[in-house]
Amino acid sequence: EVQLVESGGGLVQAGGSLRLTCVATGFTFDDYAIGWFRQAPGKEREGVACISSTDDRTWYARSVKGRFTISRDNAEKTVYLQMNSLKPEDTAVYSCAADPLCGLEDYYWDYWGQGTQVTVSS
Repeated sequence: EVQLVESGGGLVQAGGSLRLTCVATGFTFDDYAIGWFRQAPGKEREGVACISSTDDRTWYARSVKGRFTISRDNAEKTVYLQMNSLKPEDTAVYSCAADPLCGLEDYYWDYWGQGTQVTVSS
């Protein structure tokens, strides 16, 4: 059974940091790119960051570039999203997803996690 399980969300003050974790099981992790997406209440889901399967290339949304860092540990089948200098507008449910292709559009991803809530207070 394919599973993506996120953790690490929570409540943090503006300017603070959180590290999200996505643990994958049930598929060949090394063959898949992993992406992080977020959805705030009343807004469409948006791509935040993505890391490729082969050479660890990364892509970031303009709104998080320079503040968020995505990384992966293939031995642990885990992807991290380090989030620094958090802003209230980063508040959302963050989900990870897996697909052979890496990108920030959400329509084609094969597998999805349930998400973890991140709330940034001002």
